[in-house]
Amino acid sequence: MYNYYLNIGTNLGDRIANLRRAIVALSAGTGGCGVTPFIESEPWGFESPHRFVNVGVVVRSAMEPHDMLRWLHDIEQRLGSAAHRDAQGGYIDRLVDIDIMAIDDLVIDTPDLTVPHPHLLDRDFFYLPMRQLNPHWLHPVTRQPLPEK
Repeated sequence: MYNYYLNIGTNLGDRIANLRRAIVALSAGTGGCGVTPFIESEPWGFESPHRFVNVGVVVRSAMEPHDMLRWLHDIEQRLGSAAHRDAQGGYIDRLVDIDIMAIDDLVIDTPDLTVPHPHLLDRDFFYLPMRQLNPHWLHPVTRQPLPEK
């Protein structure tokens, strides 16, 4: 069994409803999840007039990491989310984006999955919820705790 620390973000439509639908899908597929308070933030890595709402979620699952990634992408698509990048590879607005922030203390570096998330320490809307989900988590590469802000 793994603890999957996820981050769900949305900046289009009814953002709170988008997050709730994603949480329900995650909970139904895993038997429940822990959820942080919602956090609002500016878009990261691109310009947009639409602010994001993010939430941290932890789910416990025996699913292997690459299978979990495929399942998360399937949830995004079922909820109506399209591509998260434009034709040039830049970030764009999105209905639902589910990222794996960490999986316990695993380190994975493959072309389609990097864990911990490569931007975990760069984005406060990632590390603050992660810290709430597991305040004693240490980055498995640096062995450092998450920033406090």
